Amino acid sequence: MKLTLGFSTCPNDTFIFDAMVNGRIDSEGLEFDYHLADVEELNRKAFRGDMDITKMSYYAFAYASKQYQILDSGSALGYRNGPLLISKQLLDPMKISEARIAIPGLYTTANMLFSIAWPEAKNKTEYLFSDIEKAVLDDEADAGLIIHETRFTYFRKGLHKVADMGEYWEKLTGLPIPLGTVVINRKVPYQTALKVNRIIRRSLEYAYHNAMASYDFVRANAREMDSNVMNSHIKLYVNKFTINLGTEGRNAITELFRIAHERGIIPEMPRQIFLTTP
Repeated sequence: MKLTLGFSTCPNDTFIFDAMVNGRIDSEGLEFDYHLADVEELNRKAFRGDMDITKMSYYAFAYASKQYQILDSGSALGYRNGPLLISKQLLDPMKISEARIAIPGLYTTANMLFSIAWPEAKNKTEYLFSDIEKAVLDDEADAGLIIHETRFTYFRKGLHKVADMGEYWEKLTGLPIPLGTVVINRKVPYQTALKVNRIIRRSLEYAYHNAMASYDFVRANAREMDSNVMNSHIKLYVNKFTINLGTEGRNAITELFRIAHERGIIPEMPRQIFLTTP
């Protein structure tokens, strides 16, 4: 059986899925036709139900939950790893609501968290995540929300951190910050979905125990080619919650949706969102 699979070019995703898509592990008879894309492109593909399995933002999932369920393995959650709001000139946090903000996509979790923190800030423009630093440097935006590799490189260009969305979330809830999730289409048979969940975990465990096996695949797709940045990226976004969400991870996701719904950021609370595992 062949399934379509979407994930980003970011080092954490290519690290997770390398063994799964490059034949390094037992795939239990499944094959994967994979597609690499920016997370916002993956979000929009999910809205159309284009993919059997895909990485997507939690914000986007709130609008696609009737088509997809969250798998236990593959998610990006954690502490001290949230999106950053950066600026060229030092920006008073009191003036953020009036500022021009560059965001990495309307349905990204970065925008969701920013909207929770600064609901009055409406002057937003969407950019590809890798173009946000340039937009701020070129004065197209007063500040920008950065994610992925740019989180490790912005200061090299003389940019300043204004706010950390992860710190904001942790102070608000005491929970890890949910960023991205791996979901499976509800039309995929239940037993096949369980297989996929096992295979993703197996792929991740293989990557952990064979540190150099995924290096070429990660490097070939990374926007930031510096090995130290790639390794820092993987270390920050791949953790115990990636292997298994657990109760703490599931609570964090549920709380994110609860707060977003309470504040009018999403229209309704998603229901029965997690794939039930034995």
